[in-house]
Amino acid sequence: MTNKIIRRNPNAVPAPVGEYSHVTVIPANSTLYTFSGQIGIDSSGTIPKTHRQQVEYTFANMRRVLDAEGLTAENVIKVNIWSVEEIDWEHFDAIWHDFFPENPSMTIVYVTALGLPELSIEIDLLAAKPQN
Repeated sequence: MTNKIIRRNPNAVPAPVGEYSHVTVIPANSTLYTFSGQIGIDSSGTIPKTHRQQVEYTFANMRRVLDAEGLTAENVIKVNIWSVEEIDWEHFDAIWHDFFPENPSMTIVYVTALGLPELSIEIDLLAAKPQN
């Protein structure tokens, strides 16, 4: 067995409808990391008013928490996205493609509210670091 994270889309199910993989395989003896939902907030605690800007800040915060643990987007195995507004997929996908070199497994849910009334998006990550 390889010590690399593997992503695949089995022929047994329809192709993904978005930028994600149906299956992500984590090698044995990997260290797993769970990250709380990241939100679109800047370092001063300001939450932007627009959904687009919150998406940008959320991805920046995702990068920061990964960096803090010595991980990269390649270590991300699952992404959960909660949004209270319809996502501008052209804008979102441009950021997604810049962030993820390979598509992790992903779930997106539209919800009526998040933890603070001014939040419009929250994204949490599950990551793995294979042993060398």
